[in-house]
Amino acid sequence: MVSKPQGFYQRLQELPLPAQQAFMAALCERLLPNYALYEQTTGQGDGHTLQTVLSLVWERLNVPNASIDFARQAEKLAECEPPEGDDSFGARRALDAVVSVSALLDTLQGESPEAVLDVSRTSRAGVRAFIELTEGEVDAQALALIIRDHPLMADENDFQDAVLEVVSEPLDKAVLKEARELGRNGGISNLGLSLD
Repeated sequence: MVSKPQGFYQRLQELPLPAQQAFMAALCERLLPNYALYEQTTGQGDGHTLQTVLSLVWERLNVPNASIDFARQAEKLAECEPPEGDDSFGARRALDAVVSVSALLDTLQGESPEAVLDVSRTSRAGVRAFIELTEGEVDAQALALIIRDHPLMADENDFQDAVLEVVSEPLDKAVLKEARELGRNGGISNLGLSLD
C-alpha cells in the first residue's frame, strides 16, 4: 500500500480546524464528478443536494458567523447515498463523495479530529481501487508497484500536497477561492473522469 510520509498527515492534523475544513472541502469538490457520473449512468442519487451542501460549507468558511443548520444538511446528505444493495464500483465511488462531505459536516457540528485524515485516505483509496479495477489480475506485489508508479496516484498525491500548501496560508477569501478552484480541477475527478 502506498502511504504518504508521516509528515503529510502530521501537517494535516496540526492545521487549525478551518484550514482542515478547507482541505476537506477541496477534496470533496474533486470527488463530486464521480458522484455525478454515477447519477448520470444509473439515474440514482441527488448530486444537486450534494453540491448545495458543499457550497454551504464554503459559505461558512468564507463567513464564519453564517447561520447554517448543518444538522439539517446532514439529514439531507444521508438521502444522497446510493441504495444499500448497489455494490457497483460507481456506487462505491459515489458513496466516497457522500461520506467525505458527511465527515466534513461532522467537523462543523462538533469534535471529529480524525475527519481530515479520513477524507484524505478515502480519496486516495478510491484512486487505488480504480487502478486495481483497470489493471486486471496481477499479483499483490506487482499491483503495489503499479499503484505506486501510476500517473493517477501521482496526480492524487500532488493534488493533496498542493491543497495542503494552499490551506497552510492564513485563510482569507482569496485562499479559500484558490482551494475551491483547485478542488474543482476543471471538472475532472480524482479518477481522471469528468462528465464530458
